[in-house]
Amino acid sequence: MSQPIPSITVLTLNIPTPSGNSPIHPVLLRDEDGHTLVDTGMIGQFDELQSTLEELDVSLSDIKRVIVTHQDIDHIGNLGALLDAIPGLEVWAHTDEIPYLTGAKPLIKFTPERRAMLTAPVLALADQLLMQLPEINISRTLADGDILPLQGGTQVIHTPGHTPGHLCFYFSEQQFLLAADELRVVEDELVGPAPPATPDMPEALRSLKKLTGLNVDKVLCYHGGEYTKEPAKRIAQLAENSEA
Repeated sequence: MSQPIPSITVLTLNIPTPSGNSPIHPVLLRDEDGHTLVDTGMIGQFDELQSTLEELDVSLSDIKRVIVTHQDIDHIGNLGALLDAIPGLEVWAHTDEIPYLTGAKPLIKFTPERRAMLTAPVLALADQLLMQLPEINISRTLADGDILPLQGGTQVIHTPGHTPGHLCFYFSEQQFLLAADELRVVEDELVGPAPPATPDMPEALRSLKKLTGLNVDKVLCYHGGEYTKEPAKRIAQLAENSEA
């Protein structure tokens, strides 16, 4: 499968829930120096992730780095497995997430209540991941305003609130905003972060302002997928409403 370089491919993985599958959307970036995976999916999805990549003619050895938007287990769930499978894999993340990603502090939202929601096999994988965290070496720390050498220049946007080091990314050449969990698509409408999963909602709402003023044709939300109905206008509305 031939793809232009650079290219952005939205992946779809499915988390089983009592009401059916809940899709999530890691992103694969293809550049001249190799592939970058933005987020890794939920614990227990490694085989699905690998097969999804293989359908794109991408092998694990093609992945040069993982960018972690934030610490939640549906974003870092396969990080340990990827590190085991890919020698020399780089991990990039915001400074404020590093204590959690390296096990110095417990994951903020992986509470006993969240653990109780997992099946025994998934919980075993989760505990394995937690044991691996102290071994993780963060290759590059990211900061607000950084321009990464990916996709012709990728802007790092620090949007704390959902977690302390939550990141969004703006691909200016493609007019594409990767919003992670700062935005969601619910019933075909773009909305803000989920309050039950956002410990500091006031800060997350303030972070919406950082996403205004961008020339955006498409927003990708980890939960809900792509949104293309005048996204810049909608983001401005959300930011304005957050001040009310």
